[in-house]
Amino acid sequence: MDSKQHIAIFTTASLPWMTGTAVNPLFRAAYLSKSGEFKVTLVIPWLSMKDQELVYPDKIMFKSPSDQETYIRQWLEERTGFVCGFSIKFYPGKFSTDKRSILVVGDITNAIPDEEADVVVLEEPEHLTWYHHGKRWKTKFHLVIGIVHTNYLEYVKREKNGRLQAFLLKYINNWVVDIYCHKVIRLSAATQDLPRSIICNVHGVNPKFIEIGERKREQQKHGDQAFTKGAYYIGKMVWSKGYKELLKLLHDHQRELAGLEVDLYGNGEDSGQVQEAAKKLETDVRVYPGCDHADPVFHNYKVFLNPSTTDVLCTTTAEALAMGKIVVCADHPSNDFFKQFRNCRTYQDSNGFVKETLKALSEEPAQLTEAQMHELSWEAASERLLQAAGLDQVVLKRRSPTTTSPRNFMSMSMDLRKNLDDASAYLHYVASGNEASRRVFGAIPGSLQPDEEQCKELGWEFPAGA
Repeated sequence: MDSKQHIAIFTTASLPWMTGTAVNPLFRAAYLSKSGEFKVTLVIPWLSMKDQELVYPDKIMFKSPSDQETYIRQWLEERTGFVCGFSIKFYPGKFSTDKRSILVVGDITNAIPDEEADVVVLEEPEHLTWYHHGKRWKTKFHLVIGIVHTNYLEYVKREKNGRLQAFLLKYINNWVVDIYCHKVIRLSAATQDLPRSIICNVHGVNPKFIEIGERKREQQKHGDQAFTKGAYYIGKMVWSKGYKELLKLLHDHQRELAGLEVDLYGNGEDSGQVQEAAKKLETDVRVYPGCDHADPVFHNYKVFLNPSTTDVLCTTTAEALAMGKIVVCADHPSNDFFKQFRNCRTYQDSNGFVKETLKALSEEPAQLTEAQMHELSWEAASERLLQAAGLDQVVLKRRSPTTTSPRNFMSMSMDLRKNLDDASAYLHYVASGNEASRRVFGAIPGSLQPDEEQCKELGWEFPAGA
């Protein structure tokens, strides 16, 4: 038996969907395995062809999980520059059009053999466990760590009857996370407070951005002009991703910001409206299609404007700082991690935005130190994760493979807390196993077990009587 501890990372999305829960767990798996201390498996959703059509961009489709794995590894290795030594496994998922999310189908704990069930990282633990029906995560794995990426309460509040939905969701999230996680890491204080949670940024940036930053630093050291362009913003072009706030700030302060030029980059369902709103401004605001933030078109911008307050931890802000730029952002919990960098300028109101923007455009960015570059890296993010999870010092003892039935939740222990936990877990198990109650809480119909097509695509045995 392999003496290394095994870390399984389960997440809610996969490439080529360029969303945070697809990209960040992928880098996490790469850098945890690179250390050589752990055996790492990344477990990602497999979608049927009809769902791939809805989710993946540019008509990219995969006939088999192995085809998608090849695509993912090639994408990752082009960015890290090393061959990644972790395993990739798939679990069955279905795309929910109303939630715009991939939801779990069946008992996905089965993706990891019992003899390898040491540590599991649940990226978006509430999302992965809302409809979970199967082995209890804390029963199968020695240590279950949840990493909270998204503030679902803020998204739900924007829907019909949003405040009531958010109230109910808050308690459901608390309930499932309490049942299934030993420890919870929140990327910032902009997330819901959850049982046994701490705040720690365990994300890094794509090393390509640090390489760009190093080149810019060398230019600055030699006295060259490293940044020849002004201000820009990049993000998914929907109003909730900072565009509403940015265009309002530019509209309200057109006189003070006379002569300012701002370039916006993004794709999204609100692109047309954003372009129309930009045309009405006296400020010179140009709108372009989105592209990779590491593209050379962005290298020479000096100031990144990001007034968004809907992110938990904005990836593009971290990337801009890594490239040596000045970032002007709101004084908000989602930006707390970035305040340690001299090039991060925060504001509390619209007048502050004007002041910091004009000041940033008149100055040269401070040169990044080696320590700052390391702080933004995935190596540092991995160190923070291991420390926050208590894995930097503690060696877990392997448990014997569990033979406990998923139904055997009720403990004979006299420990009241454990009995309450077991009773709560059993209640969730019963509710998540009933099709009617699943539908009431928003599960996709027929998602209790994978269908025959998905089982065939994954090489799984189709459940008898399903």
